[in-house]
Amino acid sequence: MKTQWKASFTILFSLCSCLTVRARSGTDWPTFAHDPQRTGWAFEESILTSGNVGHLELKWRTPLKNEPKSLTALTSPVVASSVATMHGIKTLVYVAGSDDHIFALDAASGSLVWNFDFESHVRPKDEGMWLCPNGVNATPVIDAATSTIYAVAVDGRLYGLDLGTGRIKFGPAQFVPAFSKNWSLNLYEGFVYTATSQGCGGAQSGFYAIDTQDAHRPAVRDLFIAHGGGGIWGRGGPVIGRNGRIYASTGDGDFQPWLGEFSNSVLAASLGDLKLLDYYTPTNWKEVSRYDLDMGSASPVWFSYQDYNLLASAGKEAVVYLLDAADLGSKDHQTPLYTVHLANDTKEFQAKGVWGGLSTWRDLDEQTWVYVPIWGPVSKDAPNFPISNGPVPHGCVMAFKVARDSSSHKPILKPEWISGDFNLPEPVVIANGIVFAISTGENPMQIAQAGVDVNEAHTLLTDAQRRLQTKNAVLYALDARTGKTLYESGDSIPSWVHFSGLAVADGQIYAVDHESRVYCFGLREKK
Repeated sequence: MKTQWKASFTILFSLCSCLTVRARSGTDWPTFAHDPQRTGWAFEESILTSGNVGHLELKWRTPLKNEPKSLTALTSPVVASSVATMHGIKTLVYVAGSDDHIFALDAASGSLVWNFDFESHVRPKDEGMWLCPNGVNATPVIDAATSTIYAVAVDGRLYGLDLGTGRIKFGPAQFVPAFSKNWSLNLYEGFVYTATSQGCGGAQSGFYAIDTQDAHRPAVRDLFIAHGGGGIWGRGGPVIGRNGRIYASTGDGDFQPWLGEFSNSVLAASLGDLKLLDYYTPTNWKEVSRYDLDMGSASPVWFSYQDYNLLASAGKEAVVYLLDAADLGSKDHQTPLYTVHLANDTKEFQAKGVWGGLSTWRDLDEQTWVYVPIWGPVSKDAPNFPISNGPVPHGCVMAFKVARDSSSHKPILKPEWISGDFNLPEPVVIANGIVFAISTGENPMQIAQAGVDVNEAHTLLTDAQRRLQTKNAVLYALDARTGKTLYESGDSIPSWVHFSGLAVADGQIYAVDHESRVYCFGLREKK
């Protein structure tokens, strides 16, 4: 282990910090998309408003000593406030690095407070590439109650580190297979959860859970959902509802529930013991699998609406499924509450559809909204949106209100607005009536020659080829009710980003790029 602190101070400071229990502050962003439900809604935010967000500026940009692994570099930021450090109480921003690191930065200045280098005693069998990069991939998660941040190293071991010092408090304990491609961590009542995909490191696709409440008995539980394929690779990893269930959407493969094969589906399992409880599988799952239109390309979002608990899910087919979280597909497991097709008329498996994750927000009028990041142009069969903010040849964000169908009285999605052009959008986050979204600028092409039927032979592009024809990422602030652009960052972020996300806390927005730099945007000071 390497940290910036001398051992003597670390021991003394850690003994002192153990005497206090840190409660979650309103300025925290503890996990990917803010909360276990992956809503992306910073409901505590009060500094940023639609009236002042146009005065954002780049506050700081910090380069970190981390070597990108294929397309991956830094994970999405997470934030903790009121953290006891060597230099007093601070708000810290944390990112994990693909090259087996985790970093803690001062939110006020961007200066490095501590860093931790994971130690690995194994080597990968195969050389890494963008499909299996052999690097840290999962966004860490913060446990405010114990002042701990959890992260998975490349060897699959889970570490629990002190928020203020980087001292090891839990583990390292083997959690997932070494060099597996695991996704954003989630946390509920002492259990840390993740999900895996692509078979990297020989890992079977499924849910993984580890009980961190007793550091000497860190029991691990798994739920494998496919023998091949079926990867859970939505950016947010597993989604935890407020109803005692954990959810995920799965990728391509066989659907044979009698054999435990649940590809092309939305799954629900119990928290803790990970018993499969329910599933939804669309009737056209064979077509979805044939054309590589993974439902697992985006994480679902869990939210409540009137007397319903709902799950909204979508994938590369660009069909949004609105599901009853208590009864995903009704009795036949294939009947959703509502569906709508938004994009990807050509059924392409790259650069089209819904990627990353969906988001949700409830405004002051108690109206529930759902936001969908779209790659590629809008479908000719998409519903009419009352507000459009210009042509969208590359991609956009679509906004819906949740409403009731006039005849069935079941929940539906009512189209409201389409943003301007994004190339390409990540999952959005929402704060105080503002939608923050980043246009990644990445090259999304995966193969040298695209074709409709993915059973045809294709040549995967190399890492170097996918780094070509990239553009700089751009941060946008949109009016959450109209999609009107209130701010854009221009060339403040000179590089691109792949499979990341934003964090918003205490009037500041945090982002990363592929060159292992962390960015902070905040309001200009009044003169």
